[in-house]
Amino acid sequence: MNDALWYVGRGTGVVSLLLLTVVMVLGIGSRSGRPAFGLPRFAVVALHRSSSLLAVVFLVIHVVTLLLDPFAELKLVDLVLPFDATIRPIWMGLGTVGLDLMAAVFVTSLLRRRIGVRAWRAVHWLAYLSWPVAIFHTVGAGTDRSTWWLLGLTVACVLAVTGAGIWRLSDDFGRPRPAHPLPTSLSPASLSAPRRSDRAEAVR
Repeated sequence: MNDALWYVGRGTGVVSLLLLTVVMVLGIGSRSGRPAFGLPRFAVVALHRSSSLLAVVFLVIHVVTLLLDPFAELKLVDLVLPFDATIRPIWMGLGTVGLDLMAAVFVTSLLRRRIGVRAWRAVHWLAYLSWPVAIFHTVGAGTDRSTWWLLGLTVACVLAVTGAGIWRLSDDFGRPRPAHPLPTSLSPASLSAPRRSDRAEAVR
């Protein structure tokens, strides 16, 4: 039984990291005005939401498995208060911080209509902070942290998010801007029609 909990805890932890990476990449892509990854923006947003929900599911399984696994020696309070775990308190504490951030994003998403879009968006930015926390937690607390395959997956996750960020920034810097922006209050008709002062000058 303990071996099964250990394998499930390891597997769900790795899957959670991969899904969080997908959420990060899709989140960065959805904020661009152009199609991302060959998909229209609404499809990227839908995938972002589905991936976020799936990441929460695997994260819950990961946490519950660690609570039941006697080797982890986790207490229920360790899921709320970081850096007080028995084993690797620093690295396990980072996992607690990531869990708390994800919980805040998830709860506020459910209460989005009541708290307002502005408050929800402010908390939603915490999801971007939970990803690097999850990276450090995986590298420091994972039992497979010294294996080549976990290191390779971690590097791939970092490269994926970095590439998405560079793609997003290249869109901002590469977008042409008008040399002389026109006031938005002026319509094309008003721009093409001569002003009264111009006509008066012409008559003179």
